[in-house]
Amino acid sequence: GVPVSELTTEEREKLLKLEDKLHERVIGQEEAIHAVADAVRLARAGLREGSGPTATFLFLGPTGVGKTELAKTLAETIFGDQEAMIRIDMSEYGERHAVARLVGAPPGYVGYDEGGQLTERVRRRPYSVVLLDEIEKAHADVYNILLQVFDDGRLTDGKGRVVDFTNTIIIATSNLGSDIIQRNLRKRGTKEFDEAGQKAELMDVLR
Repeated sequence: GVPVSELTTEEREKLLKLEDKLHERVIGQEEAIHAVADAVRLARAGLREGSGPTATFLFLGPTGVGKTELAKTLAETIFGDQEAMIRIDMSEYGERHAVARLVGAPPGYVGYDEGGQLTERVRRRPYSVVLLDEIEKAHADVYNILLQVFDDGRLTDGKGRVVDFTNTIIIATSNLGSDIIQRNLRKRGTKEFDEAGQKAELMDVLR
């Protein structure tokens, strides 16, 4: 994280008004926006724990609720450019061999010169929002590679270079539990709505 004393006045102002900026483009999602803004502010103030990415989030919910839009808006607000969002469609990484596409093929293999779909893009743009769309569709081996990024904030590519993820904000999205969310949405505002129960149900699905 960047110590507060080293943040410019403009950056401090941007962080303070982060919720407002996100709300301009994303309708509703109060809790998600507040959680994202808080985590980013803590990290930029140098108060994050460990050496992982600036922040890591899992957004659950059906298509069309604003998950991608929130990631785009965050990229534009924090890094000044929508192009600072790196989107990876995880449904394309459902096979074991897809790990090589993500981090780059090893020497002697086809695609070695191209670099990895994830590692090369982050290497070229270390300050970015990485959107891992539909993460539940990724192969277990791909998922294990991503867990390494979440924990260490680093990943070694096919050429043996260590790619730094500590300045990225990682957002994984999933449609898992969408039926639970939809069912509970209809109850919101009534006595039947049980937020704690919904969270417990979703945690069971994620396990």
